[in-house]
Amino acid sequence: MKKKQAMIEGILFSMGDSVSKRQLMTALHINEEVLDYLIECLKKEYEKEERGIRLLEFDGAYQLCTKPQYYEQLIQIVNQPKKPKLTDVMLETLSIIAYKQPVTKQEIEAIRGVKCEHAINKLLEYHLICEAGRLDAIGRPILFKTTEQFLRCFGVKSIKDLPVIDRQQVENFKMEAQEEIKYALEEAEEMEEE
Repeated sequence: MKKKQAMIEGILFSMGDSVSKRQLMTALHINEEVLDYLIECLKKEYEKEERGIRLLEFDGAYQLCTKPQYYEQLIQIVNQPKKPKLTDVMLETLSIIAYKQPVTKQEIEAIRGVKCEHAINKLLEYHLICEAGRLDAIGRPILFKTTEQFLRCFGVKSIKDLPVIDRQQVENFKMEAQEEIKYALEEAEEMEEE
């Protein structure tokens, strides 16, 4: 078993990015139950204080990463990665995509009530979303979904792990949005009268 653990470690280290369960099972000629056991053993090993790496799981894929407490030392050697700056508009757009995926730009704009081309382009640039095919409808609009990078950034293993919003919260959000729109319209009318 130790040899198989070493193989997993070598593969994950060499790849840098995440590797799916299926790829690992195929490469090692093992079944899912054995892989799960080996992964748990590796996770426990990496949780030890003297280890500088950790094993992360993303929607059925695994990746080796530096432990956060050693990030400061790491950036002294490597250029600090540029973190994406997400505006409120981008976060709203990303939330809609995360909860409604796959979803078209038109559906996002219908929910938000405004255009979101710039937000979608930025989210694509940051690799937080990607194209998920095309809708079988007139014009064949592009469908969008979240990526593994989204899961990594927000610290969730799967979309299923996103917080559930209850219906009352949704209704409260709708009422707040309607009040904001009403207030904005009243302000616009007052400015026109002046």
